[in-house]
Amino acid sequence: MIEHVYERAARAPGIARVVVLTDDERIADAVRGFGGQVEMTPADCASGTDRIAFAAARWDASAVVNVQGDEPLIDPASVAMVARHLLEHPEVPMVTLAAPAEDEERDDPHAVKVVTDREGFALYFSRSRIPYPRDPETEPGRSPFKHIGLYGYQRRTLLELAALEPTPLERTEGLEQLRALEHGIRIRVLPAGRPSPGVDTQADLERVERLLQNQPGR
Repeated sequence: MIEHVYERAARAPGIARVVVLTDDERIADAVRGFGGQVEMTPADCASGTDRIAFAAARWDASAVVNVQGDEPLIDPASVAMVARHLLEHPEVPMVTLAAPAEDEERDDPHAVKVVTDREGFALYFSRSRIPYPRDPETEPGRSPFKHIGLYGYQRRTLLELAALEPTPLERTEGLEQLRALEHGIRIRVLPAGRPSPGVDTQADLERVERLLQNQPGR
């Protein structure tokens, strides 16, 4: 799965370098096996954000895009869109993506939902259904959007965020991005050009494997 993620990220226009960060030698060996770049990070990194910040502290980069390893069908155009937004809008500290939630995802805690303000900045992320349709028969409201597991950071923001302690909402929902919101770091949410199914459960894995098998050239 990690090879699919790596290859798709590498196809994104405007990305200078793709590297896998891990504390597991088995993953590192697998990445080296398909010719990818890998850097080892300490085993005591408490989160993915900490792991990326540890590596990025040594990098000469103004912005960093984090593609999570459980997104084997991530669209390269989406990766490029996040990177481009960071470079064109250096005043925006963080960028992520969202797509309309499918009916079966609206109450699924594995599918994280997000609501934004009128300018497209995140108000809140939750594993619960948000916004809650109090009277869907008489009020059109807003359809739920599912968060896509892709983050872009200005490098200075990434290092700042990793230095902050976990926050109450972050611990409650188990969502790192809430640490940023609780500390007043704004997150711009861009519409995903094409939704990509992540892998959170065994059923997700089986579905993604079927999709990969059906891709052209396989």
